[in-house]
Amino acid sequence: MSSVITISKLAKHYEVPEREGGLKAAVTSLFKRKYRTVKAVDGISFNIEPGEVVGFLGPNGAGKTTTLKMLSGLLHPTSGEVSVMGYEPRHRSHDYLRQITLVMGNRNQLTWDLPALDSFDLQRAIYGIPVDQFKQTRDEFIELLDLKDLVNKPVRNLSLGERMKMEFVVALLHRPKVLFLDEPTIGLDVTMQRRIRTFVAEYNRRYNATVLLTSHYMADVEALCKRVIVIHHGRILFDGDLGTLVHQFSSYKTLSLTLPNPEVDLVKYGEVISREDGRITLRVPKAQTSQVTARLLSDFQVDDLTVEDAPVDDVIDQVFSQKEEA
Repeated sequence: MSSVITISKLAKHYEVPEREGGLKAAVTSLFKRKYRTVKAVDGISFNIEPGEVVGFLGPNGAGKTTTLKMLSGLLHPTSGEVSVMGYEPRHRSHDYLRQITLVMGNRNQLTWDLPALDSFDLQRAIYGIPVDQFKQTRDEFIELLDLKDLVNKPVRNLSLGERMKMEFVVALLHRPKVLFLDEPTIGLDVTMQRRIRTFVAEYNRRYNATVLLTSHYMADVEALCKRVIVIHHGRILFDGDLGTLVHQFSSYKTLSLTLPNPEVDLVKYGEVISREDGRITLRVPKAQTSQVTARLLSDFQVDDLTVEDAPVDDVIDQVFSQKEEA
């Protein structure tokens, strides 16, 4: 099976002018400007297979959005090779653009003062979508996202979450085979995030679409992605199964227990993270989990106890901190 996305030693560098503060430095810079090289993406390589949903994780400034823009052809690489479905994105050929989409959570492509239905019709004209296919896809997405009562309202009258659902409809009407999703649930409430995740998963299932997703919400990643790629300072730190990431980098486990006396002192058993509604959460070193669990069961009347891996967002933070220390 050939890869849908192939990236080899891909890099994007910028020459950024810099100077010290003050009038003298300002005047000097007019005649002799100093530059420094910013390596937004620094020689990354990976392949993504058909139908995969891959999480692309990293802190702000890690190079995630720059990579997505190179994959969609909005930016030209400084060096390296990139291929999506056999196309070279930087050429932005018509056939290529018909098979991809880029959804950015902080960007708007809907006409503000018109109902979303008008933007849907404009998208049909831009992509030359056959009328029957357009109506079928439009109605399918409206049903999946529960938009029937909203599509006739001017976009400016919609909430952020409602607009974001409309953005997904207009971005996917041409049934792209590859989805580049850059923080698609940013700023949305928990309910709306869940609705968007469900829609992306269903689109992936129905059309076998390949998805590369960036998100700071680990719930998005856990719900949609079996594989994750972690990038930091333009370089890949990890590429593999999400469960492997947790196992490899997590040095502790989380114990949640319910006791008759929820105010009891448990400091000697582990770090107390929270006490909520009579339930106590402890952070315990992974190597000591079995020993601590046995002691708790022996020393207290435990009504309920669960042992879980560390939250994924904590693991990601640990990956970054280990890299900084190195």
